[in-house]
Amino acid sequence: MKKHIVVGITGSIAAYKACDIIRGLRGAGCDTTVIMTKESQEFVTPLLMSQISGNQAYTDMFTPPKSWDVEHVSLAQSAKLILIAPATANIIAKLAAGICDDLLTCAVIASKAKVLIAPAMNSVMYEHPATVENIKKLKSFGYKFIGPVKGRLACGDEGMGHIAGVDEIIKEAKKLLNEAA
Repeated sequence: MKKHIVVGITGSIAAYKACDIIRGLRGAGCDTTVIMTKESQEFVTPLLMSQISGNQAYTDMFTPPKSWDVEHVSLAQSAKLILIAPATANIIAKLAAGICDDLLTCAVIASKAKVLIAPAMNSVMYEHPATVENIKKLKSFGYKFIGPVKGRLACGDEGMGHIAGVDEIIKEAKKLLNEAA
């Protein structure tokens, strides 16, 4: 049986990297379902994510389901791992505060699956005391983080906040899946 991963995509310019991450996970034998925030759809489309993942991409808590399910609960229960890549400062803050105002945050909070977060943001945002505290809090909940790394940022600056490499993210996801077995 394939291990199921929910891939959360948030509103970062690094959202395009999710395509390669999902391809790599599928190539490793994982089943992937994508949950996209409203903001992520400014960078990549649900149709693209459905095609790459091989499953419906979910975008909204209030879209009538194809089968009768409370989607955030059924998605949360089916996952062995929830991978948020890229993860913005916004999604990190919402999860740290327990805010469930979209499908992705509801699925994470409703799940007992391991959570892996790959931050991607401007270095000033990443190093802000609020973000630092939010990451510390999520780590205390048992959430795992990969990256970010130092690199060229969307604003043109060089700094900490560049999403970790695709291969590293896939490797860490597979490691956490094996631990969940």
